[in-house]
Amino acid sequence: MLKSFFVQLWWIFPLLIAGVVVKTPWFKGLFGEWLVRLSAKFLLDPQEYRPIHNVTLKTPDGTTQIDHIFVSRFGLFVVETKNYSGWIFGDEHQPMWTQKIFKKTNKFQNPLRQNYKHVKALEALLNLSPEKIHSVVVFVGGSEFKTKMPANVTYAGGYISYIKSKTEVFLSLPEVEAVATAISTGRMAPSFATNREHVQNVQRRLDPDAPRSCPECGEQMVLRITKSGDLAGSKFWGCSAFPKCRTIQKIT
Repeated sequence: MLKSFFVQLWWIFPLLIAGVVVKTPWFKGLFGEWLVRLSAKFLLDPQEYRPIHNVTLKTPDGTTQIDHIFVSRFGLFVVETKNYSGWIFGDEHQPMWTQKIFKKTNKFQNPLRQNYKHVKALEALLNLSPEKIHSVVVFVGGSEFKTKMPANVTYAGGYISYIKSKTEVFLSLPEVEAVATAISTGRMAPSFATNREHVQNVQRRLDPDAPRSCPECGEQMVLRITKSGDLAGSKFWGCSAFPKCRTIQKIT
């Protein structure tokens, strides 16, 4: 009888597993990226905007992973996707933003700061000036902004309007092709191994005690102690190449 019971209800187990998977941050991020990719396919002219997705680049302190890049005559659009629900509070100058769902509050890194690293990695790879690269953040997933956001922080299809609003020509058609080729050849090969390496790099950067390389010059960071002022006695990471490189990272 038990065997017959389980045979009839075998389909419940895959549904239970799927129900758990769709709630994970990994799936939410993947689904958000898919929505952005799908909307771009139908709403951006493929003759004008060259899409390149899921780009992992080497950086002095490890790797950085870019959700979407659209290469066009109007410059490069570097798109960071966030799949969040609830109310979103943030300011372009704040290091952390807030997500609020009823009485539950979560903090997450300012996506503009996150995307800044993506932009700098592309500048280094392509030797392009900053005005030719546009940072764009798009939220999906039923979220609502509760504070005034910069024009390049958008919700759902709003990122399409922002991209189309940029009409100043920066690149010729041959330059567009050259940039797209340089990104495709300069990226790490899309693979499970690449994703795993990137995740390990992120985890290491988030560990306040883990040894690290300077994000600016690649030299080793050194754990130091503030000697004076209101923060006397607090620890921070400083670049070993000081004073040539003055990069520091606070330990929170």
